[in-house]
Amino acid sequence: MILEGDEMRFVDGIVDRLVNPPRGCSSERLRAEVEGKTILVTGASYGLGEATARLLGAAGATVLLAARTTEKLDEVFASITVGGGRAWAYPVDLADRDAISLLARRITETHGPLDVMVNNAGKSIRRSLDLQQDRPQDFERTIDINYLGPVRLLLELLPPMRAAGAGHVINVSTIGTRITPIPRWGSYQASKGAFDVWLRSVAPELHHDGVRVSSLYMWLIHTRMSAPTAIMHRLPGLHPNEAADIVAKAIVERPATLQPWWLRPAGLLSALAPGVIEAGMRAMFRRSSDSDSARGVRP
Repeated sequence: MILEGDEMRFVDGIVDRLVNPPRGCSSERLRAEVEGKTILVTGASYGLGEATARLLGAAGATVLLAARTTEKLDEVFASITVGGGRAWAYPVDLADRDAISLLARRITETHGPLDVMVNNAGKSIRRSLDLQQDRPQDFERTIDINYLGPVRLLLELLPPMRAAGAGHVINVSTIGTRITPIPRWGSYQASKGAFDVWLRSVAPELHHDGVRVSSLYMWLIHTRMSAPTAIMHRLPGLHPNEAADIVAKAIVERPATLQPWWLRPAGLLSALAPGVIEAGMRAMFRRSSDSDSARGVRP
């Protein structure tokens, strides 16, 4: 049976609610929360970062855009300001320690303590062990961008926020940090997991100083980062604009976590029946393959 039109949208809606974190925040509530506030969004030139920046700019926030791709960053900046919003563009490579320090100083000197920091920038690599044998740079790049970079940035941005007794750090993480690691995603999941653990470990200290922390465990978002992996095109996932609604919900409600409902039972299953999960991961590896981009094949 082939579903069409309203039937397909109905099924997609059910799948969305089953696999994704809850979302839902009216434009009025979002505006009431962010209007006049200063919000930093990293990885703001593409995908979820871009969609979040545009959403916050339209809601009245002063959006600080940070990303490596200067041309695309300027494009997002222009789209927000042309619509009457307020934005600042800060090109930065999170793998560059000096650039991070300069960015933090410029933000603090120009804008004062941040109201919200959305840590969204990320580097995803999917390769089997065979293809990683001679690629230590895979681990260096993911660690720099997904772990060390945001840690260094927050170590400089948090003191003014703590001194002000306010602020909110939102980390866009992945379900892969909360369940059994998936074959071929090791370097990505390890680096995202490292930052996730560090941020949750300092969250009680930050809460004591008035700074809240929210960790968002996302399922699949259909972006250019996931595009090279063919199977991702066949899985249910979110459009960046839909995922931005989850970030908006986190800004308004400030939960400690936002995640799909099934993550907790999946974690329990992993603890109670590790053999079943391990067998599933072995089967997943056998039935999947490395993408052309992972093999270095250019279209």
